[in-house]
Amino acid sequence: MLETEAFEVSFGPQHPSTHGVLRLQLTLDGEVVVECEPHIGYLHRDFEKICENRTYTQVIPYTDRLDYLGAMNNNFGYCLTVEKLLGVAIPERAEYIRVIIAELNRIASHLLAIGTFVQDLGAFGTPLLYCFREREKIIDIFEATCGNRLTYNYYRIGGVAQDIPDGFVEKVKGFIKYLRPKLKDYEDLMTNNAILLVRTKGIGVLSREMALDYAITGPNLRASGVAFDLRKEDPYSIYPRFQFDVPTRATGDAWDRYRVRMDEIEQCLRIIEQAIDNIPSGDFIAKVPKMLKVPAGETYFRTESPRGELGFYLISDGSNKPYRLKCRAPSFSNLAVIPDLVRGVKVADVIAILGSIDIVLGEIDR
Repeated sequence: MLETEAFEVSFGPQHPSTHGVLRLQLTLDGEVVVECEPHIGYLHRDFEKICENRTYTQVIPYTDRLDYLGAMNNNFGYCLTVEKLLGVAIPERAEYIRVIIAELNRIASHLLAIGTFVQDLGAFGTPLLYCFREREKIIDIFEATCGNRLTYNYYRIGGVAQDIPDGFVEKVKGFIKYLRPKLKDYEDLMTNNAILLVRTKGIGVLSREMALDYAITGPNLRASGVAFDLRKEDPYSIYPRFQFDVPTRATGDAWDRYRVRMDEIEQCLRIIEQAIDNIPSGDFIAKVPKMLKVPAGETYFRTESPRGELGFYLISDGSNKPYRLKCRAPSFSNLAVIPDLVRGVKVADVIAILGSIDIVLGEIDR
């Protein structure tokens, strides 16, 4: 009888399916994964230390570079943290603009996650291009609003950098009307695809207990049956004013993680639809000093980013720069569970599992 010997393979850091510069050191027995050790740090640029040497406003562009696919949500979470210590009242108009922009960015992020995930599984071309086509319409709205297409630097402490442009409301309403029928096309193209079902059903099952033990958050947690969404559980801004559901699934496999993101796109559209018709007139930013000094103290604020709980722990010494800013990035905790999920699966399933977790290395290597 032939005996096999385990061997090691480096999956990444240049492999396109690692969704950034991630290295998974796989120990294999044939095609079966025996052990997996993630190696991170290839994208490290010292975000938290940089923040100690920048003014509070100057930090905002650096938050764009954390989860660069959900940059608006990063801006949002950071500004809310500073505002909590500052005790500033946000104008109503700014609140509505912030929520609409954040939910548009959530849709854009989920579209990219879905498109690249399905491409990783072998669906070259059509699904990815469809997702990019829809995402491009959101990016066009962002470009008209703030002039940028990926890292936006749009939110400000006290509101947003500038008011929404002429035609913004009509463009957003047009996008909602455009996207809803397209979601049906996605169902036909991907959700009911027999190959996608075989590649994802029962693959990388993340149990409810394991998800909670690893502090998994966001769509990955909800796919394991836990209806936890900070917009509902610990509401911030004006989210309590809007009616929306928290989609969940029961099994917690790669299929469920894909489905939750699809379902969440519809809920984002519901929120935007309610907000876009009720944007009040008024200021888009509160009157705050240009050279901002935050009262001494410390606080933690958490928001629901496209990948889960994004938290900022801020310590102020009363100067115009943070004494300490610690970022709690959802992708870091979400990645930690990978070794348990891939143990015992085939190498091809590693790609499906990693893609379904939807990590961004920018917020892991911070």
